[in-house]
Amino acid sequence: MKISRIIFAIVALELSVNYAFRLADATLKDAFKNDFDIGVALNARQFSGLDPKAQALIRQQFNSISPEDALKWRSVHPARGKYTFDVADKYVEFGVKNGLDIVGHTLIWHSHTDPWISVNEKGEQLNRDEMLHVMKDHITTVMGRYRGKIKGWDVVNEAFNEDGTYRKSKWHEIIGEDFIEKAYEYAHEADPSAELYYNDYNLFKPAKRAAVVRLLKKLKEKNIPLKGVGEQGHYYLQTPTVAEVEAAVLDLASTGYPVSITELDVNVLPKPAGQLTAEVSATLAYDEKWNPYVKGLPDTTARKLAHKYSTLFAMFHKHRDKIARVTFWGLTDGDSWLNGYPIKGRTNYPLLFDRNYQPKRPVFGDVVRVVGK
Repeated sequence: MKISRIIFAIVALELSVNYAFRLADATLKDAFKNDFDIGVALNARQFSGLDPKAQALIRQQFNSISPEDALKWRSVHPARGKYTFDVADKYVEFGVKNGLDIVGHTLIWHSHTDPWISVNEKGEQLNRDEMLHVMKDHITTVMGRYRGKIKGWDVVNEAFNEDGTYRKSKWHEIIGEDFIEKAYEYAHEADPSAELYYNDYNLFKPAKRAAVVRLLKKLKEKNIPLKGVGEQGHYYLQTPTVAEVEAAVLDLASTGYPVSITELDVNVLPKPAGQLTAEVSATLAYDEKWNPYVKGLPDTTARKLAHKYSTLFAMFHKHRDKIARVTFWGLTDGDSWLNGYPIKGRTNYPLLFDRNYQPKRPVFGDVVRVVGK
């Protein structure tokens, strides 16, 4: 019996060593090279050179990048008549230098803007034509600066409420429903070579998805130069189910547009009642009961995370003819916005790489092995 146990231990050790060796050599972009692009959202430290470990990991694992904040309105256009491109230039420079597909995120959004965009110097609300001028100036200036360098843009972001009604943004209030069409018109004029996308969250919810599907069909009928649609992919361990995400992929793809999963992460922390959204303003007060994994993620939860990710990627691989890109919203657990949203000060583990830039077991291995199953 002792000999048998020794042999078993030796075999287990060899398997573990071989697994670790294969895991060290594996890359996400190679695993899915015949299926879809693998992207990651970057913060300023990463693309500006202040985090060399991150840069090495990005080059190794990914072939597409998105900016977390560098190209949002407030970052590049903080005041009327004032543009600041220092940070955005570094983002684009990093992508060009490393041969990565560069995504621009985002041009027209209800968030990350200041009140000045919709009022004049006297504080009076702009009329439709004036608001359209503000929109066109921003799109033309920002896209024009990176013309031919940025592959595709999230032109309009999060235009709908959860029930499928239009979000009451200043764009919608002042311009009307056709603000979306005008945004794509101006974007195509600014860079005819760029791919133009619509991006939103919770499209696994039928009412919201139906509204986006109607929008996509309308844009197609009007020959608006849209090239794809993004489901953000901010998920929890339990919700949505993979079947619900699959329904979203199939419904969106039925419009004829390629689908991307644009901001993928899986929140492993307890979900406060009613909290299933990516609306950045929906924050909650800190309570220790919502932050149970300060000292590390339990093995049981890590296995649940691995199962969620591997089943998601199995579904993505199954529908690889419909999916153009899968982008993770953050590089490592330490970079994730979910450490501060919807509750600040928590310790979350929603991505495939840990705080030491290492692939997480078992989740990373389970994902890269999806193609071989």
